[in-house]
Amino acid sequence: MIGNFTFHNPTKLYFGKDSLNNLIGELKNYGPKVMLTYGGGSIKQNGIYNRVISILREAGKQVIELSGVMPNPTIEKVMEGAELARREQVDLILAVGGGSTCDYCKAVAGSAYCDKDPWEHYFKNFGEMTCKWIPVASILTLAGTGSEMDSCSVISKHSENRKMFYYFRNPDFAILNPEFTYSVPQYQMVAGIYDIMSHILEQYLSGTDDNTSDYLAEGLMRSLIVSSRQALVNPQDYEARSNIMWTATWALNTLIACGKSTDWMVHMLGQAVAAYTDATHGHTLSAVSGAYYRLLINESKDAVNKFCRLATTVWGIKTENKSDKQIAIEGLEAMETWMKELGLAMNITACGAKPEQIEGMADACPINTGGYKVLTREDVVKILNASL
Repeated sequence: MIGNFTFHNPTKLYFGKDSLNNLIGELKNYGPKVMLTYGGGSIKQNGIYNRVISILREAGKQVIELSGVMPNPTIEKVMEGAELARREQVDLILAVGGGSTCDYCKAVAGSAYCDKDPWEHYFKNFGEMTCKWIPVASILTLAGTGSEMDSCSVISKHSENRKMFYYFRNPDFAILNPEFTYSVPQYQMVAGIYDIMSHILEQYLSGTDDNTSDYLAEGLMRSLIVSSRQALVNPQDYEARSNIMWTATWALNTLIACGKSTDWMVHMLGQAVAAYTDATHGHTLSAVSGAYYRLLINESKDAVNKFCRLATTVWGIKTENKSDKQIAIEGLEAMETWMKELGLAMNITACGAKPEQIEGMADACPINTGGYKVLTREDVVKILNASL
């Protein structure tokens, strides 16, 4: 039975090769000052920067630039952006980049006028956002996080070895041109692909009911597997890249979570690893998934049942003369074969983790309760050790 839920997603999304043409019309809805925010400068190399700047100037906007947003944005960088946005009294924050840039802009938008310490208030204590919010928009250049159509922001604080999240507000609008993802290096592309898969699995691997959301999740996973293999062969396959980009959006815009409990322990484990290594997000997720999922299969009958369904429906595992546990494991092994095919990190050592960091990572790992097993700290240590 589907549980009670409310679904509301206020982000307007423009998709396709001509989607950037809609920017000038959207800009009419905002004041004169736009804070253009991006990462290390790749958008200047691939021409996206010049196209966006040209549209901003045509719209008569005063542009305040903030560059240097890192893959795992820090709270210190957030405070730099918040101070700039407040001082310049910007009317719109325009994120041009991947999920980290969009996450970062949400944090800046909610921190610029916050009279409390944003790290303590939002990320550590989940305090309510009551201050003025600066509207955010996104022009996506990397598919994976789904940040273009959700409210989540993930921020790191290296001095505390913590990577935490907070739900701010959705971007007002997002522009998704799959061609903008062509120049992304393969290492980053496959990290984004696994982030998409993990988002879907975090919502799918929970509950015991017959839920429409799970059927939607299965379709998204099957599409992702096909398109990921096509993109690996030809990174400029528009059909493949557009399917990946669209799947990423639907994987985390809250639709497939409707009526379900959700897990998110792979993300908690992966973020704990990243807090110590600063490794790429999707690779930290792939590095811990196998050990965590094997623990679930070994300790939860409900998990075995769901992994059996995953194995047969998504990975095409045959069931004749096999136990449910055998089917579940074969499905997991099929997924791991696909992960290796993509070139993902299959252990946390590949992400830069060291055995002596395990205890600290366990302390940095929040425990969620929506999955098939509520982990103990001992379980977390066991999973991390098995992931070395």
